[in-house]
Amino acid sequence: MSLTEPTIVGALSPSRAGDFMTCPLLYRFRVIDQLPEPPSPAAVRGTVVHAVLERLYDLPAPARTVAAALDLLEPQWRRLLEREPAYAGMFDGEEEQARWLAQARALLERYFTLEDPSRLEPAERELYVEAVLDSGLMLRGYIDRLDVAPTGEVRVVDYKTGSAPGPAFEGRALFQMKFYALVLWRLHGSVPRLLQLMYLGGGGEILRYSPDEADLRATERKVQALWAAIERALDSGEWVARPSRLCDWCSYKELCPEFGGTPPPLPARQPGDTVRSTRRAVKEATDEV
Repeated sequence: MSLTEPTIVGALSPSRAGDFMTCPLLYRFRVIDQLPEPPSPAAVRGTVVHAVLERLYDLPAPARTVAAALDLLEPQWRRLLEREPAYAGMFDGEEEQARWLAQARALLERYFTLEDPSRLEPAERELYVEAVLDSGLMLRGYIDRLDVAPTGEVRVVDYKTGSAPGPAFEGRALFQMKFYALVLWRLHGSVPRLLQLMYLGGGGEILRYSPDEADLRATERKVQALWAAIERALDSGEWVARPSRLCDWCSYKELCPEFGGTPPPLPARQPGDTVRSTRRAVKEATDEV
């Protein structure tokens, strides 16, 4: 390492940054305590659909059809299940699992109403990126798809298996994409031309945004402010619960003081990575077609 490179003070992904913005105590439970969570059928369905859309582009362009995507679904689900047998416990019998798979099929069919994969040749899929800011904070994560035009313009694409947010929540949804754009800008020195969120839930919708340097500088300031707040919580041991409608879906509700619970004792602080992602493990589990 050269003398000009900053010492890495920690790492942050869009998901963990989102956790802290949602509820600092949620961030603590996931990152500091590393408490296990029961598998979520919606999240696991999203993982399988992502795997299918990644593998779809291994096929020759004319073969990227709805039928081909649907044919990939059950093999990807079986491979994920082999890797994580506990996922079988999400269902009360085969009928419920069949309904779950039918919902995944509907999401894949809806994808084809939003774009034609036979007309695309992604430059990257499931691209891992990381960049270290001048402060020493490492930003990193996985980009679902990166498209590069013949003229060099870059489009960052992310698949979402939920419904598109209302106008009041679009800014929060775009934070993840601006985070990735910031990492790419710091890595390559150029701002991506377009950020594209593809919502496969509901009626299907695409949210597009063209960032500029001012956007990404503002995103960097926001990320730095988030990290400073995380550092303060680490130093003080105070992780504040932030109640919201999302509490109804929280796996740690019984441990939350807002609902009469008591958090476990704080573990000794461990320096280093604050990114806890199963994405790489899932990718390994679905590597073969």
